[in-house]
Amino acid sequence: MKLTLQLQLLPSDEQKRMLLDTMRQFNAAATFAARVGFDAGVFSQPSIHARCYHTLRDKFRLSSQMAVRAIGKAVDCFQRDKKKCPVFKEHGAMIYDERLMGFKGPSLVSLLTLEGRQLIPMIYGEYQKARFDRLKGQCDLVYRNGKFFLLCSIDMPEDAPIKPKAFIGVDMGVARIVTTSDGQHVSGEHIEAVRVKHFNTRRSLGRKMGSKKRRTRKNARRAMKRIGNREARFRRHHNHVIAKTLVLFAKDTGRGIALENLTNIRARLRFRKQQRAKMGGWSFAELRGFIEYKGKLYGVPVVSIDPRNTSRACSECGHCEKANRKSQSDFKCLQCGFACNADTNAAINIAARATSKLAIEVSQRRSPKVA
Repeated sequence: MKLTLQLQLLPSDEQKRMLLDTMRQFNAAATFAARVGFDAGVFSQPSIHARCYHTLRDKFRLSSQMAVRAIGKAVDCFQRDKKKCPVFKEHGAMIYDERLMGFKGPSLVSLLTLEGRQLIPMIYGEYQKARFDRLKGQCDLVYRNGKFFLLCSIDMPEDAPIKPKAFIGVDMGVARIVTTSDGQHVSGEHIEAVRVKHFNTRRSLGRKMGSKKRRTRKNARRAMKRIGNREARFRRHHNHVIAKTLVLFAKDTGRGIALENLTNIRARLRFRKQQRAKMGGWSFAELRGFIEYKGKLYGVPVVSIDPRNTSRACSECGHCEKANRKSQSDFKCLQCGFACNADTNAAINIAARATSKLAIEVSQRRSPKVA
């Protein structure tokens, strides 16, 4: 499967100027090529190439391969939508292929700029180091928050998929980010404390953004952006840890993972004002995506289950009633008296539905076809 490695570049001040100038000209050329193709009603690489290749070389000072990649960036956008002509940001991602770049050992990369090739130092973590030998093909040069990064695609072999006979049910929530049918859970208390801290900081900065002093407003905007990036990194890190722990546990026990299908849950359900902030404070879609791709990497099946009534139905007798759920955390069946944590009960129901669904599919595959 395809994965992306992020490598940070450490250019000198002069190299930084060269890279920014190259990105600016490249994206201006891509915008020009897109306009030429859009006005002519042509959207393929050969058609746009024939109309503006030499202009890109002369007007924007691009090398031959840079001009080709600039046209390719416009064509990629047209493949998604031909009804709108794209306009690229001046420091948008720039595509580097094997003709424009080359790795010089584990710590240097050679990048072509408008002023020639530059050897630029780079740094990365242990995760990237273990997969560095798989780097090949093209990379994207990205400028983000004053730093340069190379985003490189690699092919990772997938483990042989296991054939599960049961599933681990996973219930996602706010008080507990994740609760499994085995009774394990990840508490949301620490995460909620971080969210409240960032919320209060943003509210304070919001007052400063209304200041009459231009410098105060500018500093507040910078701080607001910095806080947002820090919170996003915090969420992403914890979602990676939760997803990997869950997938490896499922693999070790020979089971699949069953998740609630929470697509558009914020649009389908109503929340109180306080609950809205909590629901928006964690990226459940990101966590789900991490579980799915890590499951594919390690050969663990991940299935989606309809979450309807999983929190109201008793996992022991199946009795379903709204009054079964006494509170956010307490579940007690009014029919059989079974009691446990409400999230654990929901996770058990999710696992049972996934196992039942698997049994039906196996039975259908084994049953003889009727002529």
